[in-house]
Amino acid sequence: MLYKNILLIDDDIDDAELFLEVINSLKKEISFSYATDPLKALAELKISEKLSDLMFLDINMPCLNGLDLLNELQNDTKLRYIEVIVISSAPEDIIRKNLSTKKYEIGRYMRKLNNYNDFVDQMRTLL
Repeated sequence: MLYKNILLIDDDIDDAELFLEVINSLKKEISFSYATDPLKALAELKISEKLSDLMFLDINMPCLNGLDLLNELQNDTKLRYIEVIVISSAPEDIIRKNLSTKKYEIGRYMRKLNNYNDFVDQMRTLL
């Protein structure tokens, strides 16, 4: 699928800047934005006329964690149609196992990679 508008919600500014660098390196026509405050991001999404095609959502954030934010998105008649990829540094099987005991449902998951080239390859495949 071709994504034109991508939003990252992650409280770690370094991760956000890395995402931006990687997306720019792909040389695709993608509009990328990020938010480091999940509560503010949710409020802005609710009033936004133009929504993202794809959202990367970090699990571990203060104030409102990514899973609670995902729940808010899924329960909103307007925002539920944004495609969301949950991200974390933990392996997918551990995340899914922990979430299933807490009754959270996530669709797509992407592990945050530490190696820049691997991250570029991962994003190239995805986007």
